[in-house]
Amino acid sequence: MIGRYSEYAKSIEHPNENDVQGEIMNEISKILAVVDPTTNEHPALTRAAWLAKNLDAELHMLVVFYNEYLSGDRLFDSPSLQKARAEVLDHQKKHLEKLAAPLRDDGIKVTTEAVWDHPLSEGVVRRAVATNASIVVKDTHHHSAVRRALLSNTDWNLIRTCPMPLWLVKPRDLSAKPVFLASIDPMNQHDKPAALDDEILQLSKTLASTVKGEVHAFHSYDPRIAVATATANAYIPVSLPYDEIEKQMHEDHQKRFQEITEFHNLAKTKCHLVAGLTHEELPELAEKIGADVVIMGAVARNRWKRLFIGATAERTLEHLTCDLLIVKPDWFKTPVEVDSYDTA
Repeated sequence: MIGRYSEYAKSIEHPNENDVQGEIMNEISKILAVVDPTTNEHPALTRAAWLAKNLDAELHMLVVFYNEYLSGDRLFDSPSLQKARAEVLDHQKKHLEKLAAPLRDDGIKVTTEAVWDHPLSEGVVRRAVATNASIVVKDTHHHSAVRRALLSNTDWNLIRTCPMPLWLVKPRDLSAKPVFLASIDPMNQHDKPAALDDEILQLSKTLASTVKGEVHAFHSYDPRIAVATATANAYIPVSLPYDEIEKQMHEDHQKRFQEITEFHNLAKTKCHLVAGLTHEELPELAEKIGADVVIMGAVARNRWKRLFIGATAERTLEHLTCDLLIVKPDWFKTPVEVDSYDTA
């Protein structure tokens, strides 16, 4: 997991910025790239190699393969099925080695692995944990009719279960100077750990500084919430000062947003506080500023309930045309049984 940071709050100091940045750089030491064996196009591998090159990190290329007709079971497995599985994995391993050759020639340290596991998302998590990966990089699926990439069930399951940062790659090239858009929630709504905002911003800045990119910060709030709350608390018919209520809500969000962005030394012109719904405003801003990667936290009710992505966040992610980098709270533990896979 990337970083261990003290919680962001008005009365609590932030961690030392230089120490945190150095920690992140040191901890992104192994990048796991999930390779799709069914296609010749590998945008995630391209992105992972780019990241490994810039961070001087190791690249681990992974194929998780499964075929129900070759799977057998514990009681009726046969030597012929075992041999067939081994041959399939050997073929996948050789294919990975071909893909790895030019990357090694470019000076990147590359390892390859093909495993038999199912479902795909759990197989990826198991190998990510076993190999001590710092970050997982995976393709998303392109839907040309709407000119955007749609997240698959595997993507959503990885968002919910992958314990390390998950970089979902859209089929597009990055800009020469990539723009990283950090989506934060300084009001700590939905019980999201406050330290996660610090981690999102610091990770964004570290990546941007490494590849000579830039960072923008985004936060949105819905003024209707304040009005609805005030209305619910008005037990008798009264004339509520809605304008004043909305103004106070804006000032509260602006103050907290400004505190954290100023600490991280972000220029005011790159800080975007927007009144509106996140799933509408974030994709619009990302398009407007030409964002290459949106970095956002996975929302958690608390550390005892499962991590979830709400309907608003799901709509947000589906409508972004750029890459997504999902960051978990430090305490998150994957529900995947990490010791239950079989190499065939």
